[in-house]
Amino acid sequence: MRAFPLAGGPVELRGALDLERTQAGVMPRRLPAWTKEQYQDPSVYGVTVMPSGVRLVFRTDARELEFEVLTSTGQLDDDPQPRPTGMLELLVDGALAERQQAPIGNVVRMAGPGTAQRLVPGEPGTVRFAGLPSGMKNVELWLPQQTPTELVALRADGEVLAPLPDGRRRWVHHGSSISHCLEADGPTGTWPVVAASLGGVEVINLSQAGNDMLDPYVARTIRDMPADLISLKVGINIVGLAAFRLRTFGPAVHGFLDTIRDGHPDTPLLLMSPVSCPALDATPGPTAMGPDGKITALGDPADVACGSLSLKVVRDELARIVAARRARDSHLHYLDGRELLGPDEVDDLADGLHPTAAAYRRMGKRFAAHAFADDGPFR
Repeated sequence: MRAFPLAGGPVELRGALDLERTQAGVMPRRLPAWTKEQYQDPSVYGVTVMPSGVRLVFRTDARELEFEVLTSTGQLDDDPQPRPTGMLELLVDGALAERQQAPIGNVVRMAGPGTAQRLVPGEPGTVRFAGLPSGMKNVELWLPQQTPTELVALRADGEVLAPLPDGRRRWVHHGSSISHCLEADGPTGTWPVVAASLGGVEVINLSQAGNDMLDPYVARTIRDMPADLISLKVGINIVGLAAFRLRTFGPAVHGFLDTIRDGHPDTPLLLMSPVSCPALDATPGPTAMGPDGKITALGDPADVACGSLSLKVVRDELARIVAARRARDSHLHYLDGRELLGPDEVDDLADGLHPTAAAYRRMGKRFAAHAFADDGPFR
């Protein structure tokens, strides 16, 4: 087996906008390095190193490949095992060839959510994919969407070459945990990846679990990167954290759109509202986890009249903003998120908020049927 560099060599890393050097190797991140100094909450860094949509792409005639990685996962003191690390999925010529559990590496222990963390250092693990087809082929290794993964080594029993140019359109998407898709059954089971595959486009997923907050550094990132298609799924984190009121929400949405339009004045841009979430549809946040393990809203529905945000208010405001801007921006479109997962499907929200793996795949199919249809915004 011969080793090939994971940075500065033939392997292309797609879906990541930064590559941090670590003691073990390199860590892909889904926002540029310059954004780090602007994070108000340390959880932002944590979700940007969860590589949803990140994959290694190359050509090879190898029959066997080895990937050495160092993962980092969490474990509550009362839990007998660390949280699942997720799947590494290997695609050969666009088709799923094999999937394997990512090895457990570093473990972050804590007594409970929000308590002090203790790092239990681990070692890199090796995942081997054998019996690949003979001849030169296109290979993609998709990293687990929910687990920070340091890339340590790539070894092959054949040649590894740079991928050919990808002629597909590039779709950039930003959203919350419901677009990050921690609960998906694998990295190619997230709804943006399912939709991109059906639509014949390449997706870059900038979604940040718990942190879809109209942050200006995200808008500037999208403004400055190549994009043929752009979508934004806005609202659930803002309502869940009671982060805005009606007076400040609308201008923040306009500012986010204005920044993106500075770099992409004519790019098709789809603004999406949240999927169904019964706890927040008519009641403002903030939220907490109830004794039944489901999300509950702590706000007062009467406060909506004074400017508090429920999901209904957010949907109405987003639709109003798009309708107003379309007079001068015909490439801006709106999609009610309930078309992806509606009120009759809330049983698919295990914790009252996050879809199941099967629901994520269904959402991807529905998004593709809407966005990439002959009369759709991404046609």
